[in-house]
Amino acid sequence: MKNIIVSVSNDISTDQRVEKVCDTLFANNYAVTLIGRKLKTSIPISRKYKTHRMSLLFNKGFLFYAEYNLRLFFKLLFLKKDILVSNDLDTLLPNYLVSKLQSKVIIYDSHELFTEIPELVHRPKVKNSWAAIEKKILPNLKNCYTVCNSIAVYYTNKYNTSFETIRNLPRTKKSTLGSFPFSTNEKKIILYQGAVNIGRGLELMIETMRHLENHLLVIIGAGDILESLKQQSLDVVKENKVYFLGKLSPLEMQKLTPLADIGISLEEDLGLNYRYALPNKIFDYLHAEIPVLVSNLPEMKKIIDTYKFGEIVIHRTPKLLAKQIQEFSLQKHSQEIINAKKILNWENEEEKLISIYKNAE
Repeated sequence: MKNIIVSVSNDISTDQRVEKVCDTLFANNYAVTLIGRKLKTSIPISRKYKTHRMSLLFNKGFLFYAEYNLRLFFKLLFLKKDILVSNDLDTLLPNYLVSKLQSKVIIYDSHELFTEIPELVHRPKVKNSWAAIEKKILPNLKNCYTVCNSIAVYYTNKYNTSFETIRNLPRTKKSTLGSFPFSTNEKKIILYQGAVNIGRGLELMIETMRHLENHLLVIIGAGDILESLKQQSLDVVKENKVYFLGKLSPLEMQKLTPLADIGISLEEDLGLNYRYALPNKIFDYLHAEIPVLVSNLPEMKKIIDTYKFGEIVIHRTPKLLAKQIQEFSLQKHSQEIINAKKILNWENEEEKLISIYKNAE
């Protein structure tokens, strides 16, 4: 039995992609250890495989990354392993160094174009530091995969290496229904779930609610602009049309998502990372059997054009978007959703994942 150490820079509890990967590896007779960090807000976790969360002195900025990477390096150095798995660029350096020092196989899972995230756009020194690490290491890696074809092609062309695509699709399962903590008054529910950060189109959606009489907007998640969005909803809508439910566990979200009528993913074109995005929530909406409204960006457009379980936003202005939503609410996508679920699921995706690990060099 081969020992695999998987490392992330988050607190493990809400990373559904990494959880699915580890579950699949464990089910295929790998001994898995997952390493992350522990925060004051971290919830208890229980997994079939080993987990380890490190409590740090620093939890943001340069000092966080420096401390975490140093401690991760020594942790990896002294654990028994055959394969090291780095998730995203912020865990790659210690994994790569240990793989070289001890001649171990390394596999890289890139969840996004890390150097192109909006948080780095106006921080050129920080961005250049990460880009330097990426440029130094990625051309030397043989076993890489990422979340969509556009990012895979980008990395393959830029670094003359080979990236496979493993999409972050949900497992096929039935969920028990919950209930919203407010009265819907038989109005249609527009749902956003995910990070509440810049570039997600949420400001536009709140403005759009002014022009929708028979709809409510529910936002599930937390992030940098949560408080400003709450203030915007008070200033702009001035009635109970927008509800913020905060950060919920994946299990709690699975109970609420099917209650919605429309799922939205309205990311803005803020650089390559968003342009090539294929957000998890699109597939969460699909598996909850609700139609989706998505941005006119390459990966999202391709999914909707191919599987027809939603619609692409035509105009990003409040009145015209409201008109599109009103018309979209009257359409039926039941058969398209059923057909897409049969193809877009983790059970199909994990076959390719296992072949990557079996053939890793």
